[in-house]
Amino acid sequence: MNPTLLAYAMPIVFMTLIMTKRMSVLTALVLVPIGFGIIAGFGPKLGPMMLDGIKALAPTGVMLTFAILYFGLMIDAGLFDPVVKIVVRLVHGDPVKIVVGTAALALFVSLDGDGSTTYLITTTALLPLYVRLKMDRLVLASVIMQAGGVMNILPWGGPTARAATALKLEMGEVFPPLVPAMLVGAGWVLFVAWVLGRRERRRLGVLSDAKIGEVHASMADSGQSGLEIDASIRRPRLIWINLLLTIALLVALIAGSLPLPVLFLIAFALALVINYPSLDEQKARIAANAGNALAVVAVIFAAGIFTGIFSGTKMVDAIANSVVALVPASLGAHFAVFTAILSLPFTFFLSNDAFYFGVVPILSQAASAYGITAAEIARASLVGQPVHLLSPLVPSTYLLVGLAKVEFGDHQKFTLKWTVATSLLLLLVNLAIGVIPFAGRTP
Repeated sequence: MNPTLLAYAMPIVFMTLIMTKRMSVLTALVLVPIGFGIIAGFGPKLGPMMLDGIKALAPTGVMLTFAILYFGLMIDAGLFDPVVKIVVRLVHGDPVKIVVGTAALALFVSLDGDGSTTYLITTTALLPLYVRLKMDRLVLASVIMQAGGVMNILPWGGPTARAATALKLEMGEVFPPLVPAMLVGAGWVLFVAWVLGRRERRRLGVLSDAKIGEVHASMADSGQSGLEIDASIRRPRLIWINLLLTIALLVALIAGSLPLPVLFLIAFALALVINYPSLDEQKARIAANAGNALAVVAVIFAAGIFTGIFSGTKMVDAIANSVVALVPASLGAHFAVFTAILSLPFTFFLSNDAFYFGVVPILSQAASAYGITAAEIARASLVGQPVHLLSPLVPSTYLLVGLAKVEFGDHQKFTLKWTVATSLLLLLVNLAIGVIPFAGRTP
């Protein structure tokens, strides 16, 4: 069978299966690529490909395991209780203020460039509030991801570094011109949050002062932040120690003092000993949070099988070559715009590594014939990042939907139109200010 046809068919079949809920994400990530690999004639070679993919994602899997355990422990100990209570007072029961506040917090936390950290901090801090006020958790997950999609373009976020590295560019050639579009994108995220907040206000109304008092009372009486957690495991006297430990962890993450998996492992071990010195308590806390960690990490390693086979069978190369071949000479002068639009579906169906190291260099080489520079192609290739985060190949996405307790397919359907709009807005702003050229020169 035609390898290019297989390369396009595999992600389409995969997405169809999970969006129609005929397969779970985990089983589809494993079985679909294996099936296509066998059809393509790579049966005996699939083992090493899958192992390579798993090895590539192993550090991410370890990091998320202990990150989930750490923040789960902080929830158990009650670190985020004061945050939730303060937010309840500030928003006065208005869903609009809550959703806009969610977007603002996510944008701020996303400055560290790490999506997993953003999801962990923002979701664990605000989910109890959404639960108590009966707000839609899809709104929570959507707004947080939209904020992360814009901030993911930061140089230390990953995609920009990949684009610059793949095209052998200095970061200064790629990122600074994108700042105006990022600022507009951040404003757009806040506007979308306002729109979604108004929807929730129409559905739920604004809580009266009496109702807000009931929420406060229920939290205080149960010793809970909004989730059903035994008050006996709270550690209110250790809140400042836990806060300092968490701040130290975030500073170390940003500074890159140690690899992320090692930092979260050390932080979790310290938090466990400080808050629950008894061996029985430690076992109980690990067991209580292990389910959340396993659900996310199992899918991440399954994604390793998908990416390993997709890359090992050279399906990525087949897609890249076919795309360049399909561009007619009459449209060649618009290769930068073409690259930007192409980045939406390609970063959705491919991993960032596959797109930036496998596809973008080929696009850049073709675009150079029309006077379009590598830096311009690099900037154009980043337009699709808001959509990319919805990809089933992004490990942190499973963390977000797991923490927010929403279905992956439901989250995609709810958020996709907003992320596409964000990407198109970034493209329009970049075109308007000349960061991405509308047309090069005809050879």
